[in-house]
Amino acid sequence: MEFNNKQIQIIETAEKLFADRGFDGASVRDIADEAGINVAMISYYFGSKEKLLEALFNYRAMGTTQKLVSMIADKALKPVEKINLLIEYYIEKFHNQTCFHKIMSREQVASKRTAIAEMIRSFKKRNQQLIKEIILEGQKKGDFVKNIDIPILMATLIATVNHMVTTQHFYREINNLQDMPEEQFQKMMKKKLNAHFKFIFKAILTNEV
Repeated sequence: MEFNNKQIQIIETAEKLFADRGFDGASVRDIADEAGINVAMISYYFGSKEKLLEALFNYRAMGTTQKLVSMIADKALKPVEKINLLIEYYIEKFHNQTCFHKIMSREQVASKRTAIAEMIRSFKKRNQQLIKEIILEGQKKGDFVKNIDIPILMATLIATVNHMVTTQHFYREINNLQDMPEEQFQKMMKKKLNAHFKFIFKAILTNEV
């Protein structure tokens, strides 16, 4: 699904408001005012607030699927290199899309919207199937061990990164990093998370440390 620039502007505005106020707390009028557009334009492009939320999930999920497909297609990369790129991508994604993942967490825990719940299940199944292809490639080449539980492996990455990003103020406090400049802190966090998960994934996938 392709979106034009105006649709993306509306989607990204809605994303911020849905994250800050919740789906029910952000009205179509709020979104239109924040985006600097007429309310009718939202109806024209999306039909309803529910359809706008679905468009948001499609917009964000599309990038992850495309990234995974490109990794699989790149024959110059070894399976372990693809896994490292996968880790880097998810860490960067959670840092750059905090609003979306706040919405995703809410919808997964207590979604009243059946269409969104089904979309989330579909996206997760599709992406884990693509990740499975990377791991199968490594197993066929003898680089990875057998019997990898991919849902648990990915839950370890996603849940931990999500937690660290959403509660980073606590990490700052407990490590006395309140005075560290924001850019330096974010760079440090990404570096630590990358090192942590590359070590863990290597240990699980290869029995090496």
